[in-house]
Amino acid sequence: MVPLRIRIFGDPILRERALEVTEFDAALGKLAEDMRAAMLAASGVGLAANQVGVLKRLFVWATPISKGTLVNPEVIESSEESEENEEGCLSFPGLFYPTRRPLRACLQGYDVHGDPITVEGEGIDARVLLHELDHLNGILFIDHLARHDRRDAMRRIRAGELDHPRPQREAPVA
Repeated sequence: MVPLRIRIFGDPILRERALEVTEFDAALGKLAEDMRAAMLAASGVGLAANQVGVLKRLFVWATPISKGTLVNPEVIESSEESEENEEGCLSFPGLFYPTRRPLRACLQGYDVHGDPITVEGEGIDARVLLHELDHLNGILFIDHLARHDRRDAMRRIRAGELDHPRPQREAPVA
Protein backbone atom coordinates (compact mmCIF):
# COMPACT_ATOMS: atom_id res chain seq x y z
CA MET A 1 0.00 0.00 0.00
CA VAL A 2 1.29 3.44 -0.94
CA PRO A 3 0.34 5.89 1.82
CA LEU A 4 -1.91 8.73 0.78
CA ARG A 5 -0.35 12.18 0.83
CA ILE A 6 -2.37 14.86 2.61
CA ARG A 7 -2.57 17.99 0.49
CA ILE A 8 -1.45 21.23 2.09
CA PHE A 9 -3.01 24.69 1.68
CA GLY A 10 -2.06 26.11 -1.70
CA ASP A 11 -2.97 22.91 -3.55
CA PRO A 12 -5.85 23.97 -5.83
CA ILE A 13 -7.80 20.72 -5.28
CA LEU A 14 -8.63 21.91 -1.74
CA ARG A 15 -10.79 24.67 -3.25
CA GLU A 16 -12.67 22.38 -5.63
CA ARG A 17 -16.11 20.92 -5.00
CA ALA A 18 -15.92 17.14 -4.85
CA LEU A 19 -18.09 15.07 -7.19
CA GLU A 20 -20.95 12.79 -6.15
CA VAL A 21 -20.00 9.15 -5.72
CA THR A 22 -21.95 6.94 -8.12
CA GLU A 23 -20.09 3.64 -7.76
CA PHE A 24 -20.08 1.90 -4.40
CA ASP A 25 -17.45 -0.74 -5.02
CA ALA A 26 -14.38 -2.30 -3.45
CA ALA A 27 -12.24 0.62 -4.65
CA LEU A 28 -14.38 3.05 -2.64
CA GLY A 29 -14.01 0.89 0.47
CA LYS A 30 -10.24 0.72 -0.06
CA LEU A 31 -10.07 4.51 -0.45
CA ALA A 32 -11.94 4.94 2.85
CA GLU A 33 -9.55 2.50 4.59
CA ASP A 34 -6.49 4.26 3.18
CA MET A 35 -7.90 7.65 4.18
CA ARG A 36 -8.53 6.43 7.73
CA ALA A 37 -4.93 5.16 7.93
CA ALA A 38 -3.59 8.51 6.66
CA MET A 39 -5.80 10.45 9.10
CA LEU A 40 -4.69 8.37 12.09
CA ALA A 41 -1.01 8.50 11.05
CA ALA A 42 -1.29 12.31 11.02
CA SER A 43 -3.07 12.34 14.42
CA GLY A 44 -6.20 13.80 12.83
CA VAL A 45 -9.86 13.33 13.66
CA GLY A 46 -11.25 13.80 10.16
CA LEU A 47 -10.16 13.65 6.53
CA ALA A 48 -12.01 14.48 3.31
CA ALA A 49 -11.18 12.79 0.01
CA ASN A 50 -10.07 16.00 -1.70
CA GLN A 51 -7.47 16.40 1.07
CA VAL A 52 -5.75 13.35 -0.44
CA GLY A 53 -6.26 14.48 -4.03
CA VAL A 54 -9.46 12.58 -4.80
CA LEU A 55 -12.49 14.61 -5.90
CA LYS A 56 -15.14 12.32 -4.44
CA ARG A 57 -17.76 13.28 -1.85
CA LEU A 58 -16.42 11.07 0.91
CA PHE A 59 -14.94 11.69 4.33
CA VAL A 60 -13.83 9.67 7.34
CA TRP A 61 -13.68 10.68 10.99
CA ALA A 62 -12.75 9.30 14.39
CA THR A 63 -13.30 11.29 17.57
CA PRO A 64 -13.34 10.03 21.15
CA ILE A 65 -17.15 9.83 20.76
CA SER A 66 -17.73 8.37 17.30
CA LYS A 67 -16.12 7.27 14.05
CA GLY A 68 -17.24 6.43 10.57
CA THR A 69 -17.29 7.07 6.86
CA LEU A 70 -19.86 9.21 5.09
CA VAL A 71 -20.36 9.26 1.33
CA ASN A 72 -22.34 11.99 -0.47
CA PRO A 73 -23.14 13.77 2.81
CA GLU A 74 -25.81 16.42 3.17
CA VAL A 75 -26.79 18.46 6.20
CA ILE A 76 -30.30 17.62 7.36
CA GLU A 77 -30.17 19.97 10.31
CA SER A 78 -27.74 22.07 12.30
CA SER A 79 -28.43 24.02 15.46
CA GLU A 80 -28.67 27.77 15.57
CA GLU A 81 -26.81 27.50 18.85
CA SER A 82 -23.09 27.56 18.18
CA GLU A 83 -19.81 27.44 20.04
CA GLU A 84 -16.35 28.77 19.40
CA ASN A 85 -13.53 26.33 19.94
CA GLU A 86 -9.96 25.95 18.77
CA GLU A 87 -9.81 24.12 15.47
CA GLY A 88 -7.06 22.94 13.18
CA CYS A 89 -6.78 21.12 9.88
CA LEU A 90 -4.46 18.49 8.48
CA SER A 91 -4.10 20.70 5.38
CA PHE A 92 -2.84 23.53 7.63
CA PRO A 93 -0.36 21.67 9.87
CA GLY A 94 0.53 23.68 12.94
CA LEU A 95 -2.26 26.27 12.68
CA PHE A 96 -5.00 26.35 15.32
CA TYR A 97 -7.56 29.12 15.70
CA PRO A 98 -10.87 29.73 17.48
CA THR A 99 -13.60 28.79 15.01
CA ARG A 100 -17.36 29.14 15.46
CA ARG A 101 -19.49 26.13 14.44
CA PRO A 102 -23.02 24.93 15.20
CA LEU A 103 -23.20 22.98 18.45
CA ARG A 104 -25.25 20.15 16.88
CA ALA A 105 -25.49 18.75 13.36
CA CYS A 106 -27.28 15.92 11.62
CA LEU A 107 -26.02 14.67 8.25
CA GLN A 108 -27.32 12.01 5.93
CA GLY A 109 -25.53 10.12 3.22
CA TYR A 110 -24.35 6.59 2.52
CA ASP A 111 -21.82 4.12 3.85
CA VAL A 112 -19.20 2.66 1.48
CA HIS A 113 -21.65 -0.08 0.44
CA GLY A 114 -24.30 2.42 -0.67
CA ASP A 115 -26.61 1.90 2.30
CA PRO A 116 -28.29 5.10 3.56
CA ILE A 117 -27.11 6.35 6.95
CA THR A 118 -27.80 9.31 9.21
CA VAL A 119 -25.14 10.67 11.55
CA GLU A 120 -25.82 13.04 14.43
CA GLY A 121 -23.13 14.88 16.31
CA GLU A 122 -22.81 17.34 19.14
CA GLY A 123 -19.78 19.36 20.20
CA ILE A 124 -16.60 17.98 18.68
CA ASP A 125 -18.53 15.50 16.53
CA ALA A 126 -20.67 18.24 14.98
CA ARG A 127 -17.52 20.33 14.46
CA VAL A 128 -15.68 17.52 12.68
CA LEU A 129 -18.66 16.50 10.52
CA LEU A 130 -19.23 20.09 9.36
CA HIS A 131 -15.50 20.74 8.89
CA GLU A 132 -15.19 17.72 6.60
CA LEU A 133 -18.35 18.56 4.68
CA ASP A 134 -16.91 22.04 4.11
CA HIS A 135 -13.82 20.42 2.55
CA LEU A 136 -16.01 18.56 0.07
CA ASN A 137 -17.47 21.93 -0.96
CA GLY A 138 -14.06 23.59 -1.33
CA ILE A 139 -14.47 25.58 1.91
CA LEU A 140 -11.56 25.69 4.34
CA PHE A 141 -11.55 26.34 8.07
CA ILE A 142 -9.68 29.62 7.57
CA ASP A 143 -12.77 30.86 5.70
CA HIS A 144 -14.63 30.79 9.04
CA LEU A 145 -12.01 32.70 11.02
CA ALA A 146 -12.39 36.18 12.45
CA ARG A 147 -10.65 38.74 10.26
CA HIS A 148 -7.68 39.19 12.62
CA ASP A 149 -7.15 35.43 12.95
CA ARG A 150 -7.37 34.93 9.18
CA ARG A 151 -4.83 37.71 8.66
CA ASP A 152 -2.51 36.04 11.19
CA ALA A 153 -2.96 32.63 9.55
CA MET A 154 -2.12 34.02 6.11
CA ARG A 155 0.96 35.77 7.54
CA ARG A 156 2.12 32.49 9.08
CA ILE A 157 1.46 30.58 5.84
CA ARG A 158 3.48 33.13 3.83
CA ALA A 159 6.28 32.81 6.43
CA GLY A 160 6.44 29.07 5.68
CA GLU A 161 5.18 27.92 9.04
CA LEU A 162 3.10 25.14 7.44
CA ASP A 163 6.34 23.32 6.67
CA HIS A 164 7.10 22.83 10.36
CA PRO A 165 5.96 19.64 12.09
CA ARG A 166 2.60 19.98 13.79
CA PRO A 167 2.99 20.23 17.57
CA GLN A 168 1.07 17.78 19.72
CA ARG A 169 -2.13 19.56 20.71
CA GLU A 170 -5.43 18.51 22.17
CA ALA A 171 -7.38 20.66 19.72
CA PRO A 172 -9.26 18.76 17.02
CA VAL A 173 -7.45 18.57 13.72
CA ALA A 174 -9.73 17.61 10.89
